[in-house]
Amino acid sequence: MRRNLNDLLSFVTVAREGSFTRAASLLGVTQSALSQAVSGLEARLDIRLLTRTTRSVSLTAAGERLLKAIGHRFDEIEAELDALTEMRDKPAGTVRITCGEHVLRTTLLPKLTPVLREYPDINVEFDINYGFRDIVADRFDAGVRLGDTIDKDMIAVPIGPQLRMAVAASPAYFDVHPIPRSPRDLLKHNCINQRMQSAGGLYVWDFERRGQHLNVRVDGQLIFNTSPSMVDSALAGLGVAFLPEEEFAPYLQGGRWSVFWRTGVLRFQATTFITRAAGSLHRHFRW
Repeated sequence: MRRNLNDLLSFVTVAREGSFTRAASLLGVTQSALSQAVSGLEARLDIRLLTRTTRSVSLTAAGERLLKAIGHRFDEIEAELDALTEMRDKPAGTVRITCGEHVLRTTLLPKLTPVLREYPDINVEFDINYGFRDIVADRFDAGVRLGDTIDKDMIAVPIGPQLRMAVAASPAYFDVHPIPRSPRDLLKHNCINQRMQSAGGLYVWDFERRGQHLNVRVDGQLIFNTSPSMVDSALAGLGVAFLPEEEFAPYLQGGRWSVFWRTGVLRFQATTFITRAAGSLHRHFRW
């Protein structure tokens, strides 16, 4: 049988205050209305909960048992309601983002660092993944991918600066191989490929010059699905790599790279944030 929670709250308040007058003042009701609520509860339970005199109110054994059983429940409800109010006033919660290693290192972490310091109740979980993800079904708040590699039914916005791709290899590689003079010359080279997790195929090297696009499907001994291993392999002289220019930057000054082509500009795209905590991050980003 469903109980009237208002009557239970009335009983708990009277029992704790030991006075109908004080309890009525706390609840914002009249003493007569409060008395009727408690009396109605006793009638429905068919047991006396309070002993009333002209000077005091005390609990019966049944009243003590009921107060012990339900009193803390009302405290817990009140505490949870207070916590929800705090969430409304202050961003909190967990944000789940699926992205690649490069954008995490160069764009997301630098931009998230001051936000996370300002809002310690926001947690961020990163899923390092290069394939398409259904961010709704997989319970992600955002997905970040390079260029236009976003599902057609997703809403996306560009984030971060423009990104230029480059072709590079180590000087050791060119000690034994000729420097390519055109993108098509790469067909004769040992190129380091990247497996695309979304479609399962190999990444096609895309070049642009004077508005003309050229796609080259290269071949080589090595295939990876993440960029750090591609950088390490190219540095070891195992082949030619095609990656964002920033991947090669730390090694340029030491003469460990020979960068011979820079190609079209791409930008990372991020899907729309959909949770409150994620929305707070979105508002505090400065792209």
